[in-house]
Amino acid sequence: PHIDRLAKEGNSQAFRFNKPQIPEFNYSFSGLKTSFLYRLRDEVAKNPDFIEENKCDLCASLQSTVVSILMDKLYKASKAYGIKEVAVAGGVSANSALRAAFQDYSKRYGWKIHLPKFSYTTDNAAMVAICGYFKYLDKDFCPIEAAPFSSVAI
Repeated sequence: PHIDRLAKEGNSQAFRFNKPQIPEFNYSFSGLKTSFLYRLRDEVAKNPDFIEENKCDLCASLQSTVVSILMDKLYKASKAYGIKEVAVAGGVSANSALRAAFQDYSKRYGWKIHLPKFSYTTDNAAMVAICGYFKYLDKDFCPIEAAPFSSVAI
C-alpha cells in the first residue's frame, strides 16, 4: 500500500527500469529488483537526498514497470489460450495501478474481469488458513519427519 500511495503523487515516466525478458509466460522480478537497487545506490552516492527527493517518482516508475510486466504476460497468455475471463485475488488486487490496467484491458480486449471489492483485497493468509482447516477436518496430515521445503516441482 505504501508504494501505491506514493506512486499516486509521482510521475511514472520519470525513471526507466528494464523489464526482464523471461521466456513465454514466466516472469521474475529479481532482475528488476537488482537494477532498482543499483540505481538507488548509484544515485545516492551522488546525492544523499536522492531517495527522499524522488520517492514518489521512484514508486510510480517502479509500480508502472511491474504492472506492465504482469499485463504483458497476461496478454500473451490470453492470446495463446483464448482467455477471455480473468480473476484477480490476494493482496496485489488492492493496487490501484493494477486495477486500472485490468479495467483498461477489459475494455480494450473484451475481457471479463473479476476484481474483489477493495475490502476483500487482503493477502492470501486467510486462504492458506482455510485450506489448513479443511485438511485438519479430513485428517490430512503430513508426517512430522516431512521436510519443511518440498523438493518436488509444483
